[in-house]
Amino acid sequence: MDVLSTTFFFIIAIFILVTVHEFGHFITARIFGMRVDKFYIGFDFFDLRLWKKKIGDTEYGVGVFPLGGYVKISGMVDESMDTDFGTSEPQPWEFRAKPVWQRLIVLAGGVTMNMVLAAAIFTGVTLTLGESRTSSTNPAFVEEGSVFQKMGMQTGDRFLSVDGQKVSTWEEALDPERFTSSSPVFTVLRPDGRDTTLATPKHFMSEVSDTDGFGIRPIVPPVIDEVLENNPAAAAGMRPGSIITAIDGRPVSDWTEVVGIISRNPSKPITFTWRWLDTAKDEPVTAVDILANGKEFTASITPSASGKIGIMLRQTIATERRMLGFLGSVESGISQTWKMSAMSVQGFAKIFTGQEDFRKSVGGPIKIAKIANRSAEQGPVSFLYFLAVLSISLAIINILPVPALDGGQFVLNAAEGVIGREIPIEVKMRIQQIGMTLLLALFAYILINDILNP
Repeated sequence: MDVLSTTFFFIIAIFILVTVHEFGHFITARIFGMRVDKFYIGFDFFDLRLWKKKIGDTEYGVGVFPLGGYVKISGMVDESMDTDFGTSEPQPWEFRAKPVWQRLIVLAGGVTMNMVLAAAIFTGVTLTLGESRTSSTNPAFVEEGSVFQKMGMQTGDRFLSVDGQKVSTWEEALDPERFTSSSPVFTVLRPDGRDTTLATPKHFMSEVSDTDGFGIRPIVPPVIDEVLENNPAAAAGMRPGSIITAIDGRPVSDWTEVVGIISRNPSKPITFTWRWLDTAKDEPVTAVDILANGKEFTASITPSASGKIGIMLRQTIATERRMLGFLGSVESGISQTWKMSAMSVQGFAKIFTGQEDFRKSVGGPIKIAKIANRSAEQGPVSFLYFLAVLSISLAIINILPVPALDGGQFVLNAAEGVIGREIPIEVKMRIQQIGMTLLLALFAYILINDILNP
């Protein structure tokens, strides 16, 4: 089931991103009167396709291979390697017959639409849910093996400042803009009241990529909102409003820890310790109140064969949602897109200059599929943010001046504008072939890297 889910969300993500990217090329080509012969989502290698339909001059289709897509514009040397048009004079509807400035806009259309998609997602989420502000007084839950754990951060630490500047929210502390400059230094407050300084490692972004994220978030105390009848927890006397403090004598502070231990011990007895505070039904109560004033209980509970005891979480993290209105949301969406773009460009620059580990920093289809599935499991907002970030990455990769990418085509056509004449088709075809060979070799390397370093 996990494989099916991972594959499904990977295909959905690729379908959306490729459709948006290729539509950028398609619509700009049509605006300038260029004939579009094909618009395909997925590649139709060996004429293998799931669907096709010709409307006007354009054949629309869905290829069998869901790792990209393409728009075939008449009179353009592209990945189809079709050069039959080269034997005749340029026709008015062909790409090569248009002014250089129009060709450059068409080539930039895909990248532009990817950026627009990212900004639209950020704007839409902010407009709908508001801008999130989670107080830095909420202590951190630090995942095992995460980059922050390697830096020395511990569960229960609280952010105080970054690079000497005081922060009041998690969003300030982990602002992507901080990671586009030199490695930031974090100051955190330990549970025992001591201040500790944590320096980010040299290959910080490689570590983040390798572990699929920062690996920290605000602690979600294991406060029980509902106890399901006829389940092990109810039989043991657990009640709504209880907070689990230990399992088998080991202290727990976060809901993830509780769920992980329970799911790993199906049909095995586990000793739970929890506190419960008797309050009026509608009286607000916090995890701190329960821990300080609640009565302690201990019981052995045996999870079901599926690793459940019949309890549901209560959301206790205080997150402020500040509504910005339409214009404010648009401004926020553009700002988030800019910050993520700057962070991505900086990341690529560090990879190319050897400051980051290439193998850990670059992910292929397998890694993307895993992240897509994980983000979808966390909810639609998380999946949308994943799409936005991936869309920005796709845009930046495509503007690289590498033959066979949009950036490479852009450079060739710009060169034609400078020299005032068309580069021979044979030369452009050789450049395209070299570019395709390099890209296929790189794709094969990344795919092998995905398999060897899951």
